[in-house]
Amino acid sequence: MKLSALGRMARRFPRAHLAVSAALGLTVVIMALAPESGESRPERTRTVALTESAPRPAPALKPQPAPPAPGRAQTAAEPVPREPEPDWVELTVQSGDTLSTLLQSHGVTAAQVHRLVTGDKQLAELANLRPGDSLNITVDDAGELTALSYHPSRIETVKAILEDDGRWRVENEKRQYQRRTRFAEATIDNSLFLAGHAAGMSDNLTMQLANIFGWDIDFVLDIRNGDRFRVLYEELYLDGEKVGEGNILAAEFWNQGRHLTAYRFQTRSGDTDYFDSQGRSMRKAFIRTPVAFSRISSRFNLGRKHPILNKVRAHRGIDYAAPSGTPIKSAGKGKVIFAGVKGGYGNVLILQHGQRYSTLYAHMRGFAKGIHVGSRVNQGQTIGYVGMSGLATGPHLHYEFRVDGVHRNPQTVELPKAESVTNNEKPQFLVQAKRMEAQMTLFAEAATLASSNVF
Repeated sequence: MKLSALGRMARRFPRAHLAVSAALGLTVVIMALAPESGESRPERTRTVALTESAPRPAPALKPQPAPPAPGRAQTAAEPVPREPEPDWVELTVQSGDTLSTLLQSHGVTAAQVHRLVTGDKQLAELANLRPGDSLNITVDDAGELTALSYHPSRIETVKAILEDDGRWRVENEKRQYQRRTRFAEATIDNSLFLAGHAAGMSDNLTMQLANIFGWDIDFVLDIRNGDRFRVLYEELYLDGEKVGEGNILAAEFWNQGRHLTAYRFQTRSGDTDYFDSQGRSMRKAFIRTPVAFSRISSRFNLGRKHPILNKVRAHRGIDYAAPSGTPIKSAGKGKVIFAGVKGGYGNVLILQHGQRYSTLYAHMRGFAKGIHVGSRVNQGQTIGYVGMSGLATGPHLHYEFRVDGVHRNPQTVELPKAESVTNNEKPQFLVQAKRMEAQMTLFAEAATLASSNVF
């Protein structure tokens, strides 16, 4: 094929990949087609040499430079022999393997392994390898580890190279997901999770939705048949393959006649949160329920008869029945002021939140790692696990909420709000929120038309 013919093909098919016979011996740049709307463009373009489909004529021999004259030093212009690149060896973690056993089987000493995992914070994660994980290593003739690479996730590659001074130089490469905007909606006739499945949402995405509205809706008590939601979210792709969901961009929830909206927004400082249509934070200072999707076995009742003592004893909290070992989350950001055994409450944790608020968690099986008096905890952080220590007839969490030292009903107490969008950033937020609202409406109308067989 002549080059002029190639030009005509390129003009006729401007978006097609260009294929050239390898017999021409050309090198071409492979360009991806423009991604779909909503995707980010691939970050890299590769230059690829086409493989030959027929043998080429032997190249003409190039004249070799004459060797240097005896006694004359080699000049910088003369080629210097290069050492061959070391061979990479791929290791796959099997059940029972540790980093030490894997590397020592290739001659690496225990002392080298220790220097590796203590040389950098990212390399310390190698101690947590799991079956199925893989890593690549190079080892020199003396059995010394000279380089290592592994993948903490599908988009990350961490490479460590041993320098001449014995230190590890760590390089981190991160690919970018391709992102596509998707829409889902459903009406609840049984549970939030079943409605999410019916809408094609994963459990992780449904949990995101619950976390966004978790300060205004108690998903144990408040959900009713007929409640409904709409969600605008991202799907993540790598090399054209869907690998998961990203963040919810916007959401609407209709609950018992209330219409709640939430929009994701990144502030100039880099913080990302969800806000209502007026720029007020969806996140209050406390979450309403510290155990996800449990069952209330006993409510706040100052005249309740104790099930074991069989006499009237005020119940100044809420009991959430849940399987033993279920994670318990901190209702708000705060400090641990008590962690230990407290009479019939068994294992108890008390958190102080600022000057006015405190929360108590009782009958716990145990505390999470690192939780002790003086620890600082963040909202939603796992602080312990459901159990039945103390006077308890079954595994559950007893949860108390106090304002200025006075017990308040955790279900009905008014929760303080978190910070809203600043006045300087509010115009930008309102424009973005309106755009997402319009996009949500278009998706919803298209879905309605599709379901009515108009298309």
